[in-house]
Amino acid sequence: MKLSQFKFKLPEEQIALYPHSIYREFENERGEKETFRITRRDECRLMVLHRKSGTIEMYKKDDKGNPIEGEYLDFRNVLDYFGDDDVFIFNDTKVFPARLYGTKERTDAKIEVFLLRELNRDMRLWDVLVEPARKIRIGNKLFFDESGTMVAEVIDNTTSRGRTLRFLYDCPHDEFKRELYALGEAPLPRYILDGRKAESATAEDFDDFQTIFARNEGAVTAPATGLHFSRELMKRMEINGIRFAFVTLHCGLSAFHTIEVEDLTKHKMDSEQMHIGREACQTVNRAKAAGHRVCAVGTSVVKATETAVGTDGMLKEFDGWTNKFIFPPYDFGLADSMLANFYHPYSILLMETAAFGGYDLVMEAYSRAVDHGYRFGCFGDAMLILND
Repeated sequence: MKLSQFKFKLPEEQIALYPHSIYREFENERGEKETFRITRRDECRLMVLHRKSGTIEMYKKDDKGNPIEGEYLDFRNVLDYFGDDDVFIFNDTKVFPARLYGTKERTDAKIEVFLLRELNRDMRLWDVLVEPARKIRIGNKLFFDESGTMVAEVIDNTTSRGRTLRFLYDCPHDEFKRELYALGEAPLPRYILDGRKAESATAEDFDDFQTIFARNEGAVTAPATGLHFSRELMKRMEINGIRFAFVTLHCGLSAFHTIEVEDLTKHKMDSEQMHIGREACQTVNRAKAAGHRVCAVGTSVVKATETAVGTDGMLKEFDGWTNKFIFPPYDFGLADSMLANFYHPYSILLMETAAFGGYDLVMEAYSRAVDHGYRFGCFGDAMLILND
């Protein structure tokens, strides 16, 4: 397929800058009215696509099964489509505070450093992105706190914006990581910060940008579809007999890279580290063998499971890296249903969703989402694709 086939007009006001929330007004000690935000991550809208029949559900139904115009499905309605011994596969990667701000030696020029991954814990080597890159050269020293104790030296250029930093911090590794992360902030996508007209993220953003089941540290962006799950919803899923499997794929920045080729077969993805253990394989394969539904929660889970699925359609243990790029047409081997967000035009995440749900059906769903005011992006609304 071609890049241009994933173009659509997305109104700026429909890009979600915060997770689904409710707002409450109160009067402060000075008698002034203030508004505060309460996150309700499981109350975003849900659109349901039925892949075989080609139908799209948007509204809740009355007692007779008729859609109630204007009363949209919300994410909690996902319970209506699954039952005993169906399995949801989650990505339990944990986002770390990857965005740091510092200054360059001598000039005191302000710089942004985005941590990607630790290369060598003993030598304190990190793979990073820097901005503005043109001012950061090999040999420069970068300072990240007022006391001057957290200092890094640029020792290599890796890409136009990529650098290798060596942190000059002599202490036990755990202490170093704790001090380094204390200086960082939630790595919200730049489009969110720009949309808010904010220079940096808030402390509240770090909770909002982390799934409730995050466990294995290593992601620099959240597996966004997993953000919709609350503890209350997952408890209700358990009560309904739904089973959970957890895999790990450390989400990188591939989803935010601009695709510069029209022919999608020529686009190269960055590699991302992933791990699938025995317990997850047993849970998923048992459900598949018994004919139960297996739902992949998010594009990162689809990528991980399609990397590790065997020719027999069963999930295999895996520990390594993947650079799999999924776009239509693609023959999926594992999950029969998928949860996704609504993504930006030209996004590789939209391409993967279209491969799973069918290009025509997914693009029709996107057209309706725009027309009906659905929200897009990491904090946006959700889509469930079923194989019926």
